[in-house]
Amino acid sequence: MTEVLKQPVTVIPGIGEETAKLFEELQVYTVEDLLLYLPFRYDDNRIRDLAEVQHDERVTVEGVIVSVPTLQYFGRKKSRLTVKVMVDRYVINAVFFNQPYLKNKLPMNQEITLNGKWDRYRQQITVQQFKIGHGNQPHSDFSPVYSVKGNLTVNSLRKFITAAFKQYGHAIEENLPEFLLQQYRLYPRREAIRAMHFPKDAQDLKQGRRRLVYEEFLHFQLKIQALRKFQRENSGGVLIQYDNEALKKFIANLPFPLTNAQKRVLAEILRDLKSPYRMNRLLQGDVGSGKTVVAAISLYAAVTAGYQGALMVPTEILAEQHAESLMNMFKPFDVEVALLTGSTKKKERTAILEGLQDGSIPIVIGTHALIQDDVNFAKLGLVITDEQHRFGVEQRRVLREKGENPNTLFMTATPIPRTLAITAFGEMDVSIINEMPAGRKEIKTYWAKPQSLERVLQMMEKELQAGRQAYVICPLIEESEKLDVQNTIDVYNQLVHYFGERFQVGLMHGRLHSDEKEQVMKEFSENKVQVLVSTTVVEVGVNVPNATMMVIYDAERFGLAQLHQLRGRVGRGEHQSYCVLLADPKSEVGKERMRIMTETNYGFVLSERDLELRGPGDFFGRKQSGLPEFKVADMVHDYRALETARQDAEKFIHSEEFWKDDEFAHLRNYILESGVLNGEKLD
Repeated sequence: MTEVLKQPVTVIPGIGEETAKLFEELQVYTVEDLLLYLPFRYDDNRIRDLAEVQHDERVTVEGVIVSVPTLQYFGRKKSRLTVKVMVDRYVINAVFFNQPYLKNKLPMNQEITLNGKWDRYRQQITVQQFKIGHGNQPHSDFSPVYSVKGNLTVNSLRKFITAAFKQYGHAIEENLPEFLLQQYRLYPRREAIRAMHFPKDAQDLKQGRRRLVYEEFLHFQLKIQALRKFQRENSGGVLIQYDNEALKKFIANLPFPLTNAQKRVLAEILRDLKSPYRMNRLLQGDVGSGKTVVAAISLYAAVTAGYQGALMVPTEILAEQHAESLMNMFKPFDVEVALLTGSTKKKERTAILEGLQDGSIPIVIGTHALIQDDVNFAKLGLVITDEQHRFGVEQRRVLREKGENPNTLFMTATPIPRTLAITAFGEMDVSIINEMPAGRKEIKTYWAKPQSLERVLQMMEKELQAGRQAYVICPLIEESEKLDVQNTIDVYNQLVHYFGERFQVGLMHGRLHSDEKEQVMKEFSENKVQVLVSTTVVEVGVNVPNATMMVIYDAERFGLAQLHQLRGRVGRGEHQSYCVLLADPKSEVGKERMRIMTETNYGFVLSERDLELRGPGDFFGRKQSGLPEFKVADMVHDYRALETARQDAEKFIHSEEFWKDDEFAHLRNYILESGVLNGEKLD
């Protein structure tokens, strides 16, 4: 934008020092800020047919008054005025709150235009604006609504923006190359901003927004792609020249063939290992899709080139299970695998630390114990973090710094929609295992109301009589650990009473010491306990192939991603498995979650739906999400534009023309001014 737009807002007629202070609270300091202060929604002024209007939707209707107004007083100075209005073929109630003076201004047979919230069940409109007579609608179908503070009203803000656009709108410069405007048929920037503030109609508003969405996404992706390119080029990684023949033998020795998806992501990882740049890759795969095998092959690749590999996991149970399966895989190849956790005995720990330091131990599996100060490696080439979202950025960094810029692979079974993964984890490459191993039976999922518990327990007993086992999950209530334990104990006592001497019931919750948890899990995995009542501590890292039934109490308290994680604890063996969601959700979103869970077993479909229901901030948890805030764009609903912008940004950043030609000057300057190339933090 030109210097004209950098002037303070006080150059706009009517904005004095007092009003300027109000604008400061909105972070509006200049004319440019004011022009870019966009509405957060629009009132639809179009006359609508009430048959098409949703409950609680804001609507504008025209009608004729067909009753005398009735006035009721309640509380101190509060009133409710109701009048019947004939709108097309409907007689509806128009309600005016705290405006008793209107009683004598709404005569019978008077034409009236009403705007307000429609209550479909009461056939009533709560009036927010009205005009006597028809046809005197605002000149636009859509009135912009802005976020305001203090004494600043929406009407006065509209007035100031109108004046600013009239006086300085001509100074808005184009910041996208002409060929992009033509290629995507985008509004010029000035037109787009005009359409956001003063839309002529629905199509005009749509096109204005479409242009600004693409611009925001392109700017963000240019920063991300530039950061990736320069970080990659400036971070000399560990080049791993693995032994391809040895790797083929290792894969051939596996008890099952790799799926096509496993082969694809493995090729991506191996290509990274052989590159001179440090690998920084996120591997996503559903529960049971075979991420551990891909990790094992990657670790072996590093070992064949003379490097060490480390796998860090969030829990001791998971570390032990990984260590056991990896030891079995590596035994025929005479590769030592060490297990290092907080429970490792002192003597054994000392031996492991020596082995890692002198290089005689090539692979280590562990928990946070791996990032202790006294853990040193001789030649660390590959670091893998499982369930990476459970570790903080700092913890992952400490492990990475145990070597000289080792290759890093992050794994997660929490399916993050690709759109979000490439944005939230933009500095990483993303690999997805989107295929399950052959022969794996789909888990049958049912939604039952709590009153059907007896039938659910009968179903469970049938499974137990067939020699199988079951999980029963109770919700973790974070506000009250006491209540959480009590809740679990209640269910435990109920099941002990129900099954009597027939089957053993075990109990596990967050209050138990780690050795007590280990003992309960050991008994369950050895089938000494047939039913395990637990909180969500089993969500990650329990592998009992004989367990075929999962019952989740109060399932509406969980998000889809967590329900899917819990469901993934069963279905790991040869027998048909079942998941029963005991829930009585009151909200539509809660009911929709239960329906979605019964309809699909595919984690990435679930994550897309979860995202639609919750939005990106809630999906990741707002505070730690790291997701960018966009003025106009919405990563969920505008995901196609996001993908297009990502592809364009990637292409531009890697082309010589982008860094030389004048038509890209605006975009280049945007990157340079953002500071991402100076090692500054990407916001």
